Amino acid sequence: MGCCSPRCTLIILCCLQLITALERQVFDFLGYQWAPIMVNFFHVIMVILGLFGAVQYRSHYVVMYLLWTLLWVGWNGFVCCLYLDLGGLSKESDTLTLGISSHRSWWKENSPGCDSESLPSATWTNQHNPELTTVLRCWLEYQYIEVLHCTVQLLVSLLGFVYACYVVNAFEDDNDSYFKYL
Repeated sequence: MGCCSPRCTLIILCCLQLITALERQVFDFLGYQWAPIMVNFFHVIMVILGLFGAVQYRSHYVVMYLLWTLLWVGWNGFVCCLYLDLGGLSKESDTLTLGISSHRSWWKENSPGCDSESLPSATWTNQHNPELTTVLRCWLEYQYIEVLHCTVQLLVSLLGFVYACYVVNAFEDDNDSYFKYL
């Protein structure tokens, strides 16, 4: 196996996808966004299967990774449209929390460069509002951070898709040449 072979590149891309998906999973847990938590969990499982298939020369696992990548690209496109309020979608809806909680993106109160102030009233403990701070202004707004996460996932996934197609084709060619001489 060469260092720059398509199989090695697919393995590196799968490892990069695992790192970025786990990072995204942490921030989705912090924001109690249940739909992305479930989808990220399945994504981690499928990337691990794709990684296993690439390492062990198992084309069926790489094909499962390919099919999942198409769904993953669609999910990330949906999340981008949701946070950018495109196509009738709204970032203020309960779509990502599945209506279970009133939490939003963790980045909404914790974006880089945000100035926030605590609520001055001591009566906040009697309220049932989970948002205890008011964000005044941010260097980068939370919806653009979420879109940036999705864009990174899209780019890595599309590269992974291309290399996985090539690897599956190479595995099939290797199997054909093996059976030709039997």
